Amino acid sequence: MQTDKTKQLILASKSPRRRYLLKQAGLDFSVIPSSVDEKSVPVSSPSEYVKTLAELKARDIAAQHPESWVIGADTIVFIHHTILGKPKTREDARNMLRQLSGKTHEVLTGYCIGCESQGDYFSETVKTDVLFKVLTDQEIEWYVHTDEPFDKAGAYAIQGLGTFLVKSISGSYTNVVGLPVCEVIEHLIQKKVVGLKVPK
Repeated sequence: MQTDKTKQLILASKSPRRRYLLKQAGLDFSVIPSSVDEKSVPVSSPSEYVKTLAELKARDIAAQHPESWVIGADTIVFIHHTILGKPKTREDARNMLRQLSGKTHEVLTGYCIGCESQGDYFSETVKTDVLFKVLTDQEIEWYVHTDEPFDKAGAYAIQGLGTFLVKSISGSYTNVVGLPVCEVIEHLIQKKVVGLKVPK
């Protein structure tokens, strides 16, 4: 898979997980994190909320680099009508993990791909259902003290040590990591930002 050299691609996120996923897909891109204030965005439905954040991030960077194609994204965990963001303290992380223990929750990632000079923006939300095992207090305490839960929506990383928490998933695995790669790549191919060239 090759990125069209005439169409620069930018990831508007500082997330190392999103960067890793795009690199694994063989894409060439720059990383320019958006400075959008997420707290200023009102919470509507979870699906609309992450999609709005993703679009704001993409438009923020696209306005500064109008000829480039920009990817913006945002991920949340949703359970029992509650959005779980990133824990600020160990107690926050403990509480989140207790909420998720033995239950199915939704991971929602909104993504937006756009190019300002072409006035072309596309955004949608992808949902994955994740079932956690029943966690003991000892397991929660051990995991919290690894410090992995911090900077992670829902206080866990499915691609890290937190893989032991997850009993099953229904939907996109990469969506839980932070970016629905299948859907993103499909749209980039459709827009001819990336191409599939078979070596001769």
